[in-house]
Amino acid sequence: MAIRIGLVGYGLGGQMFHAPYIHASTECDLVGIVTRAPERVRAAQADNPGVPLHASLGDLIDAGVDAVVISTPAATRHELVLEALARGAHVVADKPFAPSATLGRELVDASDRAKLLLNVFHNRRFDSDIVTARAVIDSGKLGDITRLDLRCDQDDPGTFDGGHEGGLLRDLGSHVVDQALYLLGPARFVSAQLDWAKTDAGSADSGFVISIEHECGAHSHVSSSKLNYLSSRELRVHGRCGSYRSDFTDVQFEALRAGLRPAGQRATWGYEDKARWGVLSTASECRVVPSLQGDYAAYYDAFAAAVKSGGTGPVPAREGVAVLEVLDAARLSAAEHRTVAL
Repeated sequence: MAIRIGLVGYGLGGQMFHAPYIHASTECDLVGIVTRAPERVRAAQADNPGVPLHASLGDLIDAGVDAVVISTPAATRHELVLEALARGAHVVADKPFAPSATLGRELVDASDRAKLLLNVFHNRRFDSDIVTARAVIDSGKLGDITRLDLRCDQDDPGTFDGGHEGGLLRDLGSHVVDQALYLLGPARFVSAQLDWAKTDAGSADSGFVISIEHECGAHSHVSSSKLNYLSSRELRVHGRCGSYRSDFTDVQFEALRAGLRPAGQRATWGYEDKARWGVLSTASECRVVPSLQGDYAAYYDAFAAAVKSGGTGPVPAREGVAVLEVLDAARLSAAEHRTVAL
């Protein structure tokens, strides 16, 4: 039986990254949406015919849900997660799911006390390039991993949020840092530099370069920008026996933007174009590696399985805290011009 999921918020995240994949998962049933702005009400009704709309999280939970997805502006998520847990609902929270690692631990403690599942929506683990890189690393063909280079530049000033609550570090930074930790494991030292931009809402970080030394001994270097008229994504994994490199696209988002939806199309959804497949290079071979499937609906499959049968879910909140620890350390490192130990 599918779990009943309610969606709180119907901005870009709710519309493009949550609702389509909840519908696509046979393990989930979208039973309600919380949104109030007239244009978003119209969009929610058009995209999700027959799904009831609600004015508040409380109304949604009273109508009957097993879990809720919190996809509201970052400043509101912490309190909404606490409210949902207090009302007995399992939770998926958008990233960053708390303003700091300290407050993230508070949410973890609240979910533990309530004996409810709290996961963070680090869906980018389910990007085609990351799924493929994970498989290449796990194959052992690269030997011990020594370095990861991961760059995500977007020419997308319209989605840049300025001011104290905004900035790119907590936006795209949440994703690329999570990807680095997912591929190479926990961090122990962090150093970073930030770019800054003036906006109507105030000054905000508009780009970053973060270097992470991982507990395994490897180091990763992640960077991003949004205001520099550059759209490019690159991944490089270096090992003692070889390397893997790929230049990739945001294939799932591009499909959604083109009007396609994953529901009923999962067998063919989320595959990178052959022209952009990665290359594995070792002493004995240099060959193209077919990209594996990227599918954000798999996140919801795994979350539903944990709700029904137990387990931690696809991205337990403690792993979200680990990301926040790196982001907090990156901001401190940039401000004080030093490497920060975790």
